[in-house]
Amino acid sequence: MSEFIKPELVCPAGTPASLRTAVDAGADSVYCGFKGPTNARNFPGLNFTKAELSESVKYAHDKDAMVLAAINSFPTAGRTDIWKKSVDDAVELGIDAVIIADIGMAKYVAETHPDQRLHLSVQAGASSPEAINFYVERFNVKRVVLPRILTVPEIKRVHDAIDCEIEAFVFGNIGMMAEGRCSLTNYVTGISTNMDGVCSPASHVDYEPDEEDGLTTRLGDFAIDCISCGETAGYPTICKGRYDTAHKKNYYAFEEPISLNLTRLLPDLMRAGVTALKIEGRQRSRAYIRSVVSAFRDAVDAYAAGDEPDITELIALTEGHKETQGAFKSKSWR
Repeated sequence: MSEFIKPELVCPAGTPASLRTAVDAGADSVYCGFKGPTNARNFPGLNFTKAELSESVKYAHDKDAMVLAAINSFPTAGRTDIWKKSVDDAVELGIDAVIIADIGMAKYVAETHPDQRLHLSVQAGASSPEAINFYVERFNVKRVVLPRILTVPEIKRVHDAIDCEIEAFVFGNIGMMAEGRCSLTNYVTGISTNMDGVCSPASHVDYEPDEEDGLTTRLGDFAIDCISCGETAGYPTICKGRYDTAHKKNYYAFEEPISLNLTRLLPDLMRAGVTALKIEGRQRSRAYIRSVVSAFRDAVDAYAAGDEPDITELIALTEGHKETQGAFKSKSWR
């Protein structure tokens, strides 16, 4: 693999401590967001104050790592000043790139901070060359984070037809809903995944013991799943619950609690022109971040040197200890 340019390893950082952990574990860049509604992981206890991000940018830069600011939720009417301030603060702190989903915010960055590097979030749902090139031509977008719905050959065709870098998810949540358009949580809790940055807010999650020593997981008033004793299960979200339908009983009607793991496809992604490999998981623990980032650092370096990496450690870190290559391999996955 030495003939290929080694891709950038883009790693999650939900807290300042996680950012330091990711950088120390070998991240080339980390992505994070401010506390509040301007990023798509607005969970309690996560994200950064301006002062924390300032210190974190210095820490990363001192170790030759980059910091990407995720300002990638969608502003609501009358509140755009909150998003604009987040952009202004990130630029002031010397952020290496701003990740934007909303087209109005892309316009704001391009006009107000024309020298600021701009990345297009997966939340924007841009998967065609025409859509991507629109953002490149109008707002000078330098990189697009592709939705997790494309096969590797499709990524190659997109790469050959666009004028910016490609970033692709390689590990974490499979996220097969339409990126940036999921309304399931909003339907149940009234809290929007896309505008409040919270999918299955912890305040609405409940676990109830049942008569057979299992658990019923609920989101608000809705039962999401029934888990038997000893069964592994992921965090309760509507899309990963089991349901009874007219055609089948007690099954994963949307998607299973399973993790994306593209370690074996890294050489193919590199050949397809992927510039950056993205790990999902800003809500994950420091121990998880350390293990996943270290494993991918070793895997990327091994592939680039022409060696075969040991990826067995990553299986233990997948959701429910199950992995998939999702749509990246073929369209046969549900």
